[in-house]
Amino acid sequence: MKVLFALAEAFPFIKAGGLGDVGGSLPKALQSEEVETTVIMPRYSSIPHKLFKGCKCLGSFDIYLSWRKVEYKVLELYHEEVRYLFIENEFYFNREKLYGYEDDGERFAFFSLAVLEALGQISYQPDIIHCHDWHTSLIPLLLKEKYAGSEFHKSIKTVLTIHNLKHQGVVPGHYFDDVLGLSNHTNAFAKLEYYGNLNFFKGGILDADFLTTVSPSYALEITHPYYGETLDGVLRWRFKDLIGILNGIDKSKFDPRTDENIKVKYKSSYNKKMENKTWLQKSLGLPVDKNIPVIAFISRLVEQKGVDLINHIMEELLVHEVQVIILGTGEARYEEALRYFESKYHDKMRGMIMYDEAFAHQLYAGADILMMPSKFEPCGLSQMIAMSYGTIPVVRETGGLKDSVIPYNKYTGVGNGFSFANYNAHEFLFTLKEALRIYTDDKEGWNKVFKQALNTDFSWKKSAELYLQCYRNLVGI
Repeated sequence: MKVLFALAEAFPFIKAGGLGDVGGSLPKALQSEEVETTVIMPRYSSIPHKLFKGCKCLGSFDIYLSWRKVEYKVLELYHEEVRYLFIENEFYFNREKLYGYEDDGERFAFFSLAVLEALGQISYQPDIIHCHDWHTSLIPLLLKEKYAGSEFHKSIKTVLTIHNLKHQGVVPGHYFDDVLGLSNHTNAFAKLEYYGNLNFFKGGILDADFLTTVSPSYALEITHPYYGETLDGVLRWRFKDLIGILNGIDKSKFDPRTDENIKVKYKSSYNKKMENKTWLQKSLGLPVDKNIPVIAFISRLVEQKGVDLINHIMEELLVHEVQVIILGTGEARYEEALRYFESKYHDKMRGMIMYDEAFAHQLYAGADILMMPSKFEPCGLSQMIAMSYGTIPVVRETGGLKDSVIPYNKYTGVGNGFSFANYNAHEFLFTLKEALRIYTDDKEGWNKVFKQALNTDFSWKKSAELYLQCYRNLVGI
């Protein structure tokens, strides 16, 4: 069975968020005697040239965006036994950033069309195209509309994974003719139409053969208006074809036994983890004391991640004997708040307005608690990574956070973290204080949570098996 992953980013080539982690690890986890995986993505100019050693060009081809002829190249590279194909075009992908441009809709419309054209040009016919997020959600619709008469394409099935429904690929209505060239396909317009504009995600959700999202809870949440981002009705219509599969993490990358980024490697030794903590305190100029709990936040500084709750409780939290370290970049208002808190509480708080992969690993290894009070979280990887290092998450019960964090029960001793239900600063602070109380006053209880977090399996094995079953069902195996 040949499965083609069509996506906008994949680690180690380029990554803006969790999609890049999935793109770099799920195809590798699925590669087996039964599944031959290939990844196709844009060839961004910002991908380091050193990663293209051994790359070869499969050809230069033309594609039409309505009346415009656009040239592109298809490059091929093997990385960790997975075949990667890259669509190269200077105009669309020779940019400083991955996203955030006014013509993003046109860029990824081009990419989706180029994917389908390239398959015929290089004579590669997958059984399934697995599309990810809005960037490639046009592919299912194009297959059923523009390529419906193609003998080469008609047997290809599609899976569309929803990583984050908030970003949908909404573009002006004139794209239908001027970019997609679908003027003769009235059914396609009805599927894409969205309050006078076009919505790529809507079209993909309606036309994909099967839908997945990145956690079971998120699959249910997005069928309700609060989380459905105006597409809840469409998702209820397709609910029988939708399942949630919790993401995993690449355990070879996030393993304190082998991680070259951290100062002291460890397996299950709490004392060795504490050596990473004291190193972290010293390196940041904080008071070095292993008994002071270190609370970390490692994420983008945006509303979705619950930064408003953190800002609301920060001063009350810092009254206690704690240290808070925040790592990330994002909206200017949140970055400014970090600068304020750090200047006022310099002996207790650090706001690291940057992103550094190596330092993130050091923070996972050195912190005691990770806070993730997300407003919504389709899956979330930080809580899984933290637990792999024995750092205990305090999360809001939403999406993948609810599915991966078992709240600690002081009576039974069961649990790998702490959680609260409502998006409310008081609940968040109460839960943090409970975690701090156990850390300070109940060493036996904390040791249980530590060990149970370390022993939670977040590898891709179970998730890959569920995806494999979806593929089998689609192709009739």
